[in-house]
Amino acid sequence: MNLIAAINRVFYILTRRLDGPLMVTIIVLAAISLTVVFSASGGDTFDRAAGQLRNFCVALVVMWIVANMSPLMLMRLAIPVFLVGLALLIGVAVFGETRNNARRWLNVGMAVIQPSEIMKIAMPLLLAWYFHKREEGLRLADYAIAGLLLVVPSALVMRQPDLGTAILIFSAGFFVIFLAGISWKILIAAAVAAGAAIPFIWPFLHDYQKQRVYTLLDPTTDPLGAGYHIIQSTIAIGSGGLLGKGWLAGSQAQLDFIPERSTDFIFAVYGEEFGLVGGLLLLALYLVIIGRGLMIAMNASTTFSRLLSGAVTLSFFTYAFVNMGMVTGILPVVGVPLPLMSYGGTAILSLFIGIGILMSVSTHKQLVAT
Repeated sequence: MNLIAAINRVFYILTRRLDGPLMVTIIVLAAISLTVVFSASGGDTFDRAAGQLRNFCVALVVMWIVANMSPLMLMRLAIPVFLVGLALLIGVAVFGETRNNARRWLNVGMAVIQPSEIMKIAMPLLLAWYFHKREEGLRLADYAIAGLLLVVPSALVMRQPDLGTAILIFSAGFFVIFLAGISWKILIAAAVAAGAAIPFIWPFLHDYQKQRVYTLLDPTTDPLGAGYHIIQSTIAIGSGGLLGKGWLAGSQAQLDFIPERSTDFIFAVYGEEFGLVGGLLLLALYLVIIGRGLMIAMNASTTFSRLLSGAVTLSFFTYAFVNMGMVTGILPVVGVPLPLMSYGGTAILSLFIGIGILMSVSTHKQLVAT
């Protein structure tokens, strides 16, 4: 009986800060991811699937650690994490490693890291802390300062250049500003100004970024070059039909027509093998995470918890929307992974940290001001 009681005690300690609906959903998504990554890697080696499994295991441990942190502790970490992330981004601009004409990585001795991933979490953390401290009487100047805090790291990441990550960082911070109650008049004016600025911004875009816009409008203009990704992915998804061709039976994937098929374009492999029904299942799982995250945000006990959990949830939606949009040809290709599906370590880690934050807010109901 003592052994059973001890096991029950350990199980309680390990699971007391985990949110049931979120936990079940991410486990199902992880299982689907391992299945599709194995297929996307050719179906003849377990190396990439094993690597993905290791990524999930490490991310789960980090998620558990974050889930056991109180929102108060997360709030105390906001400024240090942001400053470290900003310093690393500046380090990338000065000392970063260049690969494929992009300077995104920084050698810190023991490892080579991509500091922009830190900003995906640091940005909403800082802005949620900022608005929490000023919740008594927000003024237009507060929103202007928040916008400046958001633009600086986003611009540094854009300069690397890494448009996809810059979009994710900017959207995460923007969602905090939006949820903090910024006026719709200001948002509409900003949108109009941004639209009017496009002709002036266009000459400063990189050639590959301009080409992505051209390809979005008509991918057949360069079917073997810039348009190849979109053409092959849409062929794969369309050929999947209602029920798909079956696991390991997708011709576009198995014959190596789909580029980046285990990372950014894994949705094309999934759609070809599991069809419309599989796609709807994946959307349903994402909606569970988004719906649960919004519910946690609505029930949060403080401004910090509400803004942070809401921004994390809407950022997850942005991940899924942008990836599916670019793979299906309705958005430009910007290099955004499919959340909890694409192969990769840093993106999965940042997503699991976000889910850990949602669990922390869900299970720690009170945030004591100090």
